[in-house]
Amino acid sequence: MSLKESEEFEEITPESVPRELPVLPLRDVVIFPHMIFPVLVGRDPSIAAITKSIDSNKYIFLCAQRDANEEDLTPQSLYPEGTVAKILQVLKLPNGLMKVLVDGLFQAKSLHLEQMDAGDFTASIQLIQSPVKPDNKLRALVRQLDSLFAEYVKLHRNIPNETLIAYESISEDPSRKLFYVAANILVSVDVKQSILRVETTLKQFYALIEILSNEINILKIEMEIDTKVQENIQQSQRSFFIQEQIRILQRELGSEEDEISSEFADIHQRILDAKLPDEVMEKAMEEFDKLRRMSSMSPEATVTRNYLDWLVGMPWNTFSEDNLQVSHAQEVLDEDHYGLAKPKARILEHIAVLNLIKEMKGQILCFVGPPGVGKTSLGKSIARALGRQFVRIALGGIHDEAEIRGHRRTYIGSMPGKIIQALKRAGTSNPVVLLDEIDKMNANFQGDPASAMLEVLDPEQNHTFSDHYLDVDYDLSKTMFITTANIRYNIPLPLLDRMEIIELPGYLEHEKIEIARRHLVKKQIEMHGLKGYDVRFYKAAIEKILREYTMESGVRNLEREIATVCRKIAKTIVDDLSAKGKKKAAYKITPERIEELLGVPRIKQKRAAKTGKVGSITGLAWTSFGGDILHVDVAIMHGSEKLKLTGSLGDVMKESAHAALSYLRSHAIDLSIPEDFAEKREIHIHIPEGSIPKDGPSAGITMTMAIYSAVSGKSPKGDVAMTGEITLHGDVLAIGGLNEKLLAARRYGMKTILIPQENEKDLKDVSERITKGLKIVPVKTIDEAIPVVFG
Repeated sequence: MSLKESEEFEEITPESVPRELPVLPLRDVVIFPHMIFPVLVGRDPSIAAITKSIDSNKYIFLCAQRDANEEDLTPQSLYPEGTVAKILQVLKLPNGLMKVLVDGLFQAKSLHLEQMDAGDFTASIQLIQSPVKPDNKLRALVRQLDSLFAEYVKLHRNIPNETLIAYESISEDPSRKLFYVAANILVSVDVKQSILRVETTLKQFYALIEILSNEINILKIEMEIDTKVQENIQQSQRSFFIQEQIRILQRELGSEEDEISSEFADIHQRILDAKLPDEVMEKAMEEFDKLRRMSSMSPEATVTRNYLDWLVGMPWNTFSEDNLQVSHAQEVLDEDHYGLAKPKARILEHIAVLNLIKEMKGQILCFVGPPGVGKTSLGKSIARALGRQFVRIALGGIHDEAEIRGHRRTYIGSMPGKIIQALKRAGTSNPVVLLDEIDKMNANFQGDPASAMLEVLDPEQNHTFSDHYLDVDYDLSKTMFITTANIRYNIPLPLLDRMEIIELPGYLEHEKIEIARRHLVKKQIEMHGLKGYDVRFYKAAIEKILREYTMESGVRNLEREIATVCRKIAKTIVDDLSAKGKKKAAYKITPERIEELLGVPRIKQKRAAKTGKVGSITGLAWTSFGGDILHVDVAIMHGSEKLKLTGSLGDVMKESAHAALSYLRSHAIDLSIPEDFAEKREIHIHIPEGSIPKDGPSAGITMTMAIYSAVSGKSPKGDVAMTGEITLHGDVLAIGGLNEKLLAARRYGMKTILIPQENEKDLKDVSERITKGLKIVPVKTIDEAIPVVFG
């Protein structure tokens, strides 16, 4: 689309302008009368407006958008004031945009905007014509504008002098000068738009002169600030050069070493008082000498000061005295924790050995267990038993090696790693440091923090631990490191090799009740201000909370529910005091009140069925939250031959399903099932609670039994559960988490449990309270398992 290059001359008068025109919305620009301006057009509604203007009389109404970022415009999106213009030229660009050259003619405002089908607008306009009387007042305003605009151009660094030259060449037409200045001042669209809102020329001059005066004042303030900043910089540079000249003269005269200025005397004295090891003292004095020779304005001086603060602040030769009485440790551990016999015994053995040799390397303990079983609090108890400081380092989500080894001092904002920071917080070189959630560290392009942790936990290396920030060796051999993890196989193998694993299984119900009575209830009563009131938790009430409101291996949710009860009781006490002016004699928490305080029970107990269903088998699972049961359902239908798996299964579990199907198909004759049971059949395996991800190999035997049940039509016993990995030859392989799985089986009322024969030896480590009443059947192959499951 283009206009003719030559057209007959036609005088443009206000009367020749139509009163209804297409509208071209403008972004971040205001076009005034007497301006010839190129506009880039790309939006479809704008192109439609240009097309309508070209097809009629080339007149168009230009107005600015209120919000330049808005795409879908409405009549309210546009300023009503604008300029009537005529399109001089249209050039279509290769990228689909149009370059439109417009000539601003008259100031106008829209009386009514109507949006058309193409999204463009048509405006009913009113021209704003203010007759100009060339009197003395107008001449004075023009002179004032000339003076202010000349000063504005000289002060503003972003406006070229050519703008002023062009202004001075304009004829004496006041409106042309007015709109030229309005177009060339660098202010916001809204400020420029305020000039178009004024409908008389005199008032427009006053408004523009006020805008220019304000802008000139702001520019003068900015220049004053720049001048002061430059003066300060020059003064700082002069001070720096003078200081350097003084240091050079002192060095020439040999007097620099005679006296340490008062500015550095405190730092020097702190270095001497710190009693640093020889190697560290040498490094500290070397950095101190560098600091003295630096300008205090130098950025490196701040880095060196911080470095010296860290060197001096570290507890190089500070050690707390250990309390190695085994009886005292036993008392502390029993006071803080109920149960956990095996972890407690291991800790007491460690303390007993320390009594004999005073120092023992290579004892990095790792507590592994589900959340809420007391891993972190057990670390605190060990520190209290030994009389050492306790520091916890959270490793969950760490993905940068520098978080462990520190950043080199060349980086901005560099700091020592978490190990050195922990020792400084502890104030001693032999604290108990708990490395929490060591199984949740991540590796990425910034390095592998687990590899950096090797130097910390390896007794052959940690006596010369090197932090990148300190740049000197630190002896960690006296520090007792304890790590925690939820899942053992998530711990990197090189780290696992350097640690002694102590399993903390989930608690039995009677253990949870005792923990609640001895610790949790007392703690929450104190935390909620109920100590002075007779608040009694009955044992049956705690049992009800356990069975109907929590389902976990630890006691974290149990504590939350007890806290909820305490909050409700606290409100009851406050209401009693407000209404009656006195409290009750006792506030009893009975089983009947639990539902009133905690609401409808949230846990539906999964119990063993009296009779099993065909194609449905119960398995045992081990999650990061402890043991649980897993229902595997199988349905066989006519259809295309395929295996369909649902229930948010991981890759390993899917592989177990394929292995189970392959075993049954290859041993169909031996198992007395049809050889063609899978032909033209769709086998659907589903594990309920599909929103929960599930993975692991130990469901192999469960899936095999479920498919066998669906194919043979046999129903399993209702109280049988099983766990085990399988091979294509039908062997049942060992699994992990046996203790937690048996605990889950007991919790859900299972009576007969199938486990791999290789796990039979692990039963010695399982508490008799868990195995009591369970019929545990070790099986070596699928053939041995079928008679137990189906009778």
